[in-house]
Amino acid sequence: MLDHLVGLVRVRVVRGVNLAIRDLRSSDPYVVVRIGMQKLRTKVIKKNTNPEWNEELTLSIEDPAHPVKLEVFDKDTFVDDSMGNAELDIRPLVEVVKMKLQDVADGTVVKKLVPNRQNCLAEESSIYISEGKVKQDLVIRLKNVECGEIELQLQWVDLPGSKGV
Repeated sequence: MLDHLVGLVRVRVVRGVNLAIRDLRSSDPYVVVRIGMQKLRTKVIKKNTNPEWNEELTLSIEDPAHPVKLEVFDKDTFVDDSMGNAELDIRPLVEVVKMKLQDVADGTVVKKLVPNRQNCLAEESSIYISEGKVKQDLVIRLKNVECGEIELQLQWVDLPGSKGV
């Protein structure tokens, strides 16, 4: 049953910073995270352009080459307004997982990614080892909107019985 999966990515949606105003003076934002046919979302934070979600969403990964897509919406009565979107390349995270690092000190940074035109990073992102797990902290600059960033943490989860990376 799990033979088509390579693992899971736990996406912690930490917070939004300076999100766009879509209502009269504020917005009611929530985040949708998707990969392939999977689609998960955070709760709505009312009247806040700097929301704190601190929610974990777990995605099953079949092909790490597929980007994780993130979109922020403003909850409205009839049609929810877009507040920007971004794509995350999880291949650098998977590359560190493939190293199968053991006996590495907690907090060891294995790889750093810098913002460029090919990614949505707002600042340098570190992939590191924490409690034996491979994690990545990211600040994502939203596209197709006048302003806004989303802070995330990714964590790789190996699945017993999966084909692995």
